[in-house]
Amino acid sequence: MHLGEGPTYDAATDTAFWFDILGRTLYEYELGSGEIRAHGLPFMASVLARLEDGRQLLASDEGLFLRDRASGALSLHAPLEADKPGNRSNDGRVHPCGALWIGTMGRSAEDGAGAIYHVAGTKVTRLFESLSIPNSICFSPDGSIGYFVDTRVNKMMKVALDPQTGLPLGQPDVHIDGTGQDGGIDGSVCDARGGIWNARWGVGAVDHYDATGQHLARYRVPAAQSTCPAFIGRDASQLLVTSATEGLDAAGLEADPHGGKVFLLSVKVEGRHDAAFRL
Repeated sequence: MHLGEGPTYDAATDTAFWFDILGRTLYEYELGSGEIRAHGLPFMASVLARLEDGRQLLASDEGLFLRDRASGALSLHAPLEADKPGNRSNDGRVHPCGALWIGTMGRSAEDGAGAIYHVAGTKVTRLFESLSIPNSICFSPDGSIGYFVDTRVNKMMKVALDPQTGLPLGQPDVHIDGTGQDGGIDGSVCDARGGIWNARWGVGAVDHYDATGQHLARYRVPAAQSTCPAFIGRDASQLLVTSATEGLDAAGLEADPHGGKVFLLSVKVEGRHDAAFRL
């Protein structure tokens, strides 16, 4: 994969999903059978949110689309930055209340080109702007705290939220300061105790923090550009981690032979799955 991103899990079907953003492909992994299927897409998508009726919501560079799982048919749900054709979607997750947070960025990661949006039904609200590479969108189990990062700045932020709506109640504060540290804070997911699991771009690792932001452990993966984790399996005992080869030249690809692959980590923690998106 060029740019693996957006892993998530559907417990009803015991299926994990993730994207190759630049490859315009959605991957589907049935845990029971071990079968992996690739679905070509007509756009660059980065986030999948399941609906209770079995459909899916995809965030892409052309807007938010509903996808029928059986047929793959797509229909526009709501525009997203239709006035910014140079942007694409990036990291995102569904808040426990059923609202989606989705980040956008310039296709070449232009400084300050992106933003983070809140999607409730078809209503799209800009929350934070002037971001370059929005990542690490995730939420405390009770929905009272939201997290995000601009990977270029490398400071994970936290903000108090209304648990009923997923909307901010104040201004963000720094939760984890990655200034001067190796690699970039990329995608994250929260466990059932409020701990944060963060994929560290450029390091080939997933870092585990407790709810206070204290670093607890580092789990290595054999690809330098690790991008995003998600708990999978009905008992949420495994962590699926995507990676990327984006930006690597021939020498870089030779030095990183497992780049772009997907990895499974067995973790001793009470995991948690993303909520369903509510129309």
